[in-house]
Amino acid sequence: MDVDAVRTFVTVAEVSQFQAAAENLGITQQGASKRIASLERELGVQLFARIARGVRLTVDGQAFLPHARELLRAAERARAAVATERRTLRIDVVGRRIAPANILLAFYQQHPDIELDVVTLTNLDATSALGAVSAGALDATFRSLRDSAGTVPSGLRSSRVIDDRHELLVGPQHPLANAKTVTMTELADHPIWMPGIADAEPMGYYGDLAEEFDLTIDTIGPSFGVEALLTEIAESTRLATFVCEGSRYLWPESYDLRRIPVVAPTPVYPLSVIWRADNPHPVLANFLAYLSATYQTTRREDLWTPAWAR
Repeated sequence: MDVDAVRTFVTVAEVSQFQAAAENLGITQQGASKRIASLERELGVQLFARIARGVRLTVDGQAFLPHARELLRAAERARAAVATERRTLRIDVVGRRIAPANILLAFYQQHPDIELDVVTLTNLDATSALGAVSAGALDATFRSLRDSAGTVPSGLRSSRVIDDRHELLVGPQHPLANAKTVTMTELADHPIWMPGIADAEPMGYYGDLAEEFDLTIDTIGPSFGVEALLTEIAESTRLATFVCEGSRYLWPESYDLRRIPVVAPTPVYPLSVIWRADNPHPVLANFLAYLSATYQTTRREDLWTPAWAR
């Protein structure tokens, strides 16, 4: 249905004259008449009846008027949804427990007036996520870019903005439970349990980490969720897992889980933000600047990254 014709109908209905309606719309009276005639043909009804001083709504016109007004409101909402200066910013943080989500939350707390859609494409691989950014379905995503060695397709831009430092998560009965820190050498004697990893990016990263430091990182087996993992870690005398410093996990106080910093060196999971080069969204620009400033203040020299991220 022609939105201009619907808008013309509503305007004529409000002023009861074609000439006045045409002036309000900035078109000719003939143009207004043609729009109404076209709308009447589409609907198969007469919307106005001529009277001495103008027009009045027919019964069909009265029935159509509230729906026509709703159509115009819907059209305005649709335009607003894609207008750069008003459109909701869509950011894929991959998962709500990890560093990108927490950083985006901190940014939002500084700018609570922005329109923000927090997306979690946990099961979407990097290629598909970058495709969504290219297509305009997302404004930005966070990925390690391992498979492409840090490069992105034409039209996209990327910036390394997160080096998420690793910690060891153990229960109170684990041999390392009372350690203040744990070195990579010490970890070689303790298996790391990370079940259910299916995404090629983290799977590849942990494979690189295990090979570099001769670690045993077990990713085999189904994932029954974070809560189930935490319960098993809390009850085990041998199981440990990696968590990143920027991740948030909650567990009952009775679990007495310990997050132990990994040192000498500290491995980090590198993440880049990826966006479209021609994306003019003003909030995106502010967020990218925020990410850059945050990353510059958290960089350290005593970190380990895999070769593809150096």
